[in-house]
Parts: sequence; C-alpha cells; structure tokens
Amino acid sequence: MKLDNKTIQMASGPNYAALTTLFKDGVPQTHVMWVDTDGENILINTEIHRFKYKNVSKDPRVTVMIWKHDDPFKFVEIRGEVIGEITGQEARENIDKLSKKYWNKLYPFPIQTERVVLIVKPNKEVLFNLKDEDFQ
Repeated sequence: MKLDNKTIQMASGPNYAALTTLFKDGVPQTHVMWVDTDGENILINTEIHRFKYKNVSKDPRVTVMIWKHDDPFKFVEIRGEVIGEITGQEARENIDKLSKKYWNKLYPFPIQTERVVLIVKPNKEVLFNLKDEDFQ
C-alpha cells in the first residue's frame, strides 16, 4: 500500500507518534516516539534492549498514530508490520536527524545498547481531520 501524502508530511514534520506493540501474551504496550519516513514506510528508532524492540521481534504487528504538533485532534493511524531494520551507523545518524528535527540539536543521551530503526510497512491508514491546508 502507498502512504497518503498527508501521512508522509505528518511523519516528516515535528509531530510525535504513539507506537503500539504486543507482548507475547497479546497485551498491548504504547510509547510516545519520534517518527520518520522513507516515503514508503514509517520509520521508528529505538534500542535493542527495549521491550518495544523485543515485542516486534516476536510479533511484527504494530500501530503507529501520529498527531499534529499544533492540534492533537488531527492525526493519522497507520496499522502495519515491521518488515525490516536499519542498524549500525545509519541508525545512529537517524537518531541524530530526529533529534535535530524535534530538539534542534544532536541526540544528547548515551546509547545503552545499539540503535535500530524499525521499518514499518503500512497495511491500513486512517486519517482524522487532516486537510491539505494543514500542510501549507
């Protein structure tokens, strides 16, 4: 499925996301995250010791909800699955890029284990209250 242009703009802008993953017993876990896109997929940067990473390693189904930074009642929900990972220097560069997008500086925290970018392939999008003029 191709991402809607509004979703691409939401993921490219300084808008926060909520990532929901599933524990092995099916219980959901949701975290507020920084979000990115490659134009086809949603990208989420995390570390390999965190439960969200462990969860998607066992069950790749996720939901990502991105809300507009200046109006949380304008949002998009992306249901999909993690289809791959970006690791190494490219994942490290991505967290610095995200930190500049959200905080206007390089990522200031020590890396505890290893950075990884989760590649989320969308299966369904639900846009709520988003209009073309929201992106002008």
